[in-house]
Amino acid sequence: MITITIPNPDVTIVQRKQEMSADAAPIKPVNGFIDLHEIPRDKGGIILFYNKEDELLFAGKARKLRQRVKKHFEDNVSPIKNHRAEVNKISIIIVEDPMEREIYETYIINTLRAKYNVDKVFFE
Repeated sequence: MITITIPNPDVTIVQRKQEMSADAAPIKPVNGFIDLHEIPRDKGGIILFYNKEDELLFAGKARKLRQRVKKHFEDNVSPIKNHRAEVNKISIIIVEDPMEREIYETYIINTLRAKYNVDKVFFE
């Protein structure tokens, strides 16, 4: 039997209102998230979207993490397009190897029972 351990997230950002100071330039929020710059632009990995109750809504993988997270909030074909308002937290696990990303994504979807994943689901 194979044992898989889900790695701890490398980056976690939470939806929040932007605090404005008088001299600070405003950061344009993406669906209420203003800390997307903390997500690596040139790294691959796993993206986990959670709601306020810390329930996993969707798990996905990407070769370029920040770009893919933004696309989930802008795309009309994203699996979470009808559920974007539910997303309160995004966690990122950096995994550079494509084969490992695939394994972790499938494992996470099925063990944590991601609510809006429809592909790669083996639970009923």
